[in-house]
Amino acid sequence: MIGLVGVAAIVGLNLEGAGVLPLSEVALVAVCYAVGPVILQRYLADLPALGVISASLALIALAYVPISLFSLPSEMPPWSAIWSVLGLAVVYTAIAFVLFFALIAEVGPVRATVITYVNPAVAALLGVAILDEHFTVGMAAGFALVLVGSALATRSRAQREEPGPGLDPAADTV
Repeated sequence: MIGLVGVAAIVGLNLEGAGVLPLSEVALVAVCYAVGPVILQRYLADLPALGVISASLALIALAYVPISLFSLPSEMPPWSAIWSVLGLAVVYTAIAFVLFFALIAEVGPVRATVITYVNPAVAALLGVAILDEHFTVGMAAGFALVLVGSALATRSRAQREEPGPGLDPAADTV
């Protein structure tokens, strides 16, 4: 929750003009980011990663077909744009999926989702550095919260269960 509040502080919470549908869609995506890695590790861990990635991308491509039919451009986009989209889709999405599956296998689903909190922080920094966007106090606070939330979420089980001073029941002897 700390990381989520941090992301909200980084991106800002200007809900002016936002409709219920777009906000619901964003909430659905957040839930899917949280649940997806758990499903991968619990139910699909024994399957080849490349097969799961391929099936996932094929299913989402099919889901976009009806949407895209209503959004066709009036003229053919330039080939540079088409190659750019294909490159992003095939190369970078595929590589990101393969790396994400390896990350889930290595550190587990809960720790792997921490990357989704770090992404907006990196995007905001790139916006400031490259696009001359303004760095705000909210962004600074958000970065701190993302770092704290990420550190807490990636602690080992032993660190989370370690009792603090005066809280060790074995030390209480009468």
